[in-house]
Amino acid sequence: MDLLKLFAERFPGRGKPAVWRAPGRVNLIGEHTDYNLGFVLPIAIDFATWAVVAPNNDGLLRVRSENLNETRQWPVAEVATLQPTRNWTDYVIGVARQIPSLAALDVLIYSTVPVGAGLSSSAALEVSAALALGSDAQGIDLAKLARRSENDFVGNPCGIMDQFVSVYGRAGAAIRIDCRSLDHDAVTLPGGIAIVVVNTMVKHELSGSAYRDRVRECAQAARDIGVASLRDANLGQIDKIGDPVAKKRARHVISEDTRVEEFVTASARGDVAELGRLFVASHRSLQLDYEVSCEELDFLVDTAIAIPSVHGARMTGGGFGGCTVNLVDAGAVDAFESAIRARYVERYGLTPEVYRVEPSAGAGRSE
Repeated sequence: MDLLKLFAERFPGRGKPAVWRAPGRVNLIGEHTDYNLGFVLPIAIDFATWAVVAPNNDGLLRVRSENLNETRQWPVAEVATLQPTRNWTDYVIGVARQIPSLAALDVLIYSTVPVGAGLSSSAALEVSAALALGSDAQGIDLAKLARRSENDFVGNPCGIMDQFVSVYGRAGAAIRIDCRSLDHDAVTLPGGIAIVVVNTMVKHELSGSAYRDRVRECAQAARDIGVASLRDANLGQIDKIGDPVAKKRARHVISEDTRVEEFVTASARGDVAELGRLFVASHRSLQLDYEVSCEELDFLVDTAIAIPSVHGARMTGGGFGGCTVNLVDAGAVDAFESAIRARYVERYGLTPEVYRVEPSAGAGRSE
């Protein structure tokens, strides 16, 4: 899509706009560990959100979503007083409120990140909006600004993984993030395997409230053990947890942190079979201990791992719908896509979207 031409059509008479891009993400392993200050291993993906921006003389912040065919506008002087509306614009306003010298701007948003699929469309929007609206934050400060939009304005108590990898993504590599120190390293994946995402095309209503429940349950588990966060706990300590549900949550988080480290080690030695085993172990833990999977996700995982070309599969993202991520022999992606789609249609009458994704660069100016 020619975004400059489209911007000129939507906002005629403006000067030459700037174009900013921020990618979505797929988390390979380390699910629900970021808000427990543990380890994660996401990739930035080649699905992204673009924000095209130019000044206006109207005294307005005017934002258009091309995907939704919707334009909203506010006087710049009133942006700092706006309250959440439970609309897509909350992610933009949550960023705009943090920019001290916000200018009058027209912003065109266009995204290829599927919404509601657990591929972090919200973080891609937050980061691209922050850049387009003139934030001078860079690196970790940019990621933190974007996260504050989601935590403090939108009201989602997420960790920093999504915004971090949208900023720091690396072409050809995953990013191992220590969510306490915010140290990060590039992790090169073995050759010969493709990362394939399958979208269930469903998102169950439970997802929002259950996420908050898991944050609360993990905090309770950490208090029972006597640590600041589950990052500092080990499996030998979970018998100190009084609530059996909180105990299950802690077992997932602690074991998932270990799986991230084991995945990095296995990747370095090219052990694809071990990577697949860790994928499946992660999914079972999310399914049984963290209880954030759903029937559709479990069906996709069980179906995928029965296909000979698939080394491993797991849910990715918050859960209760969204996507699975699969490690597939690079030469067998088309056959995998046909097989998984046919089985899912047969079972649910829905056609899943299937995406082959590539580890991609993080956010920046797009020419």
